[in-house]
Formats: sequence, structure tokens, C-alpha cells
Amino acid sequence: MRLSKAFWLSALAGIISLASAAGAQTPASSSKAAPAAAPVANPSPKPAEKAAAAPSASAAPSASAAPAPTSAPAAASPATASPPAGSAPIDGSTYVVRLRDLEQHIDELKEQIRRSHTRLSLLSDTILSGGAGGARAEISFRNDLSNAFRLTGALFVLDGAVQYNKQDEADDSPLANQKEIPIFIGSIPPGDHTVQIVLQLRGNGYGVFSYLKGYKFKVPSSHSFTITEGKTLKLDVIAWEKGDVTTDLTDRPAIRFTESIRSGVLTAPGAAPAATPGAPTSTNASVSVGTGGK
Repeated sequence: MRLSKAFWLSALAGIISLASAAGAQTPASSSKAAPAAAPVANPSPKPAEKAAAAPSASAAPSASAAPAPTSAPAAASPATASPPAGSAPIDGSTYVVRLRDLEQHIDELKEQIRRSHTRLSLLSDTILSGGAGGARAEISFRNDLSNAFRLTGALFVLDGAVQYNKQDEADDSPLANQKEIPIFIGSIPPGDHTVQIVLQLRGNGYGVFSYLKGYKFKVPSSHSFTITEGKTLKLDVIAWEKGDVTTDLTDRPAIRFTESIRSGVLTAPGAAPAATPGAPTSTNASVSVGTGGK
């Protein structure tokens, strides 16, 4: 009897121990299965999650790139809107005047370059040919003005070089009393040449023309001529009064030019120019009108 009770007690204890062992093993197996299922869920997110992630990812670059275009004009606008310090705006009339002055200056430079090129070419030809021949010019000034005008200044420029320049405001000045003034006498390269003149006059009126005493006149003019090798050119620059008795005195001062060409050149100082017997002499004249002001 005691043996049977002991057997049943040991059997019951074994069943209880087996049941407890089985309960302990069941949670461990479930915990091991959970991590295995987790990696399977991570690689494939739900469609809703993908849709939510896409707008957020696209919104990030737009938010960061949006300030760039607005900041660039803001930085550039002060440079374009504000003029440089110390500079004043130029209106249309000032721009036109400056442009005309520049064009006139360019034309003068072109003319000087053309004359210099002509002189150099002719001089080079003369040197290469042994210096034979050459040309000669005789330029003089003659004052044919009446007593109503007095010469107070005279400037003569030949091919850019000043040949005569004198100013004298005195009433008994030699400049006003001298009727003929030699300007240039000597050898000159064959080719084109230009003489420029500026005369300054003062009114010397009397009687009904006494109002001329308050007037001063500036008479500018220029003349171009061409001389060939072996020739002598005589150029007379004459100050005269154009018009007639009906012409106002303030409009009368003018300058005219008279040319005469002869064959031969002066070979030695003081020697007479060698002229070819029977050679024709050509003469021409031109007139330049000056202006006066009070």
C-alpha cells in the first residue's frame, strides 16, 4: 500500500516537472521567431509610407534651393541701381556735343597723318633718287586793309610748324604799320602742303564809323597747295576788305590767296632762281572770308 502511494506521488511529480518544462520552452521559441519575422517586414515598406516619404524628400531640395534665386538679384540690384561715386549722369545733349568733338578731333588727326605720310613718301623718293631737283616755296603776307582796321596779331603755320607768330596791341606797332611780311622762303618737299593763318584785327573807326573802336576781329583761314619737283611756288596771302560801299564794315575783313608757279629752284643762298626761258608761269587765286565780333 505504501509502495503504491509512493509510486503515484513520484509519477505525479514527474508529470508536474514535464509540464513546467514544456511551459518554459514555449516563450523562448516565440521570442526567437519574432526577430526572424522583423527583417522580412523592413525591406518592403507599405505603399502609404512610400507616398509619405516621397513628398518629404522632394520638398527638402525645393526649400533649400528657393532662397538662391531671390538672393542673387538682391545682391546685384545695389550695383546696378546706384551710380559710381563722384560720377554725374550725362544727358543727351552733352553726349552729342562730346561725340561731335571726338569726331572732329579724329578727322584732324587723319588729315595730319595723311599730310605726314605724303611728306615722308616724297622725302624718301627724293633721298633715293640722290636728292636731285626738289622744290621751293616763297610765302609772304600783304596787308591791304584800310585804316578802319588795325592788325594786332598774326599767326602763320606751314604743315603744322609755326613760321610766324606776333602779337602787338599798340597803335603805332610795327605789325600794324608793316604792309608786307615774309613768312617762309626755302626748300620744300614736292607734294601737298597746307598753310594756316589767323589774323587778329581791331576796329579803328572815325567819324560815323567810330563805333568800330569797340570791335575786335579774328579772321582764320587755311589754304592747300601742291608743288612738283623742280618748281618754285610763290604764295601771296592778302588781307583785304570784301564787298562794296553797301557792305557793313564788320563783314568786310577777309583773306585771299594768290599762287604763281615757275620752273627752277634756288641753288645757293642769295642766288636768283633758275628760270627756264620761255617756260609758262601759272597763277591762281582763292578767297577765304573771316568773321569779326565785338
